[in-house]
Amino acid sequence: MSLKEKIRPTIFVMEPGFNYGTIWVRIADNDIPKTLQLLQATFKKVLPLYPYNYQFMDDLNEQSYHTEARWRKIIGFASVVFIFVSCIGLLGLVMLSIEHRTKEIGIRKVLGAAIASIVTLITRQFVVLVALGFLIALPVAHYLTNKWLQEFPYRITPQWWIYVLAGGVAIVIAWIVISMQAVKAGMQNPVKSLRSE
Repeated sequence: MSLKEKIRPTIFVMEPGFNYGTIWVRIADNDIPKTLQLLQATFKKVLPLYPYNYQFMDDLNEQSYHTEARWRKIIGFASVVFIFVSCIGLLGLVMLSIEHRTKEIGIRKVLGAAIASIVTLITRQFVVLVALGFLIALPVAHYLTNKWLQEFPYRITPQWWIYVLAGGVAIVIAWIVISMQAVKAGMQNPVKSLRSE
């Protein structure tokens, strides 16, 4: 049964008229074809009048969780698309911010500011926005995860570090996207940005 079903009381009995319809065998996975041939030969020797066929428990489990597997693929693909679109949007915002602050960056460089301080100046506000977005998304993700897990009678409790890891990855990706443009802006010749002044 699927893990969405509670385990019910079960009794295993051996009736005299048992037709040996199903036999469960645990096998090692190092030489499956040879093991299957041995099982078939043994089955035919012991029960020659019964047809022999087999199924793997992995396949039966996959059928039980077909919906979850499909949702995993959909959510995985959607996540990649969302991250890509978010990075493009963030890149556009950073480029727009740098364009508006070109003269400020040029003046800071003329006055002796290091590239690291310019990168920090530009990245700080965006990293704060990404962190704020994470804090808003955190309760929503926690609620939806718990709602989905309610379908299972036997379930795990998501640990806090999973959410922190997801937020950390989001912040690191955002920081990389922002820093690339910030370093490029910091390395630009200040004369170009101040020429019109």
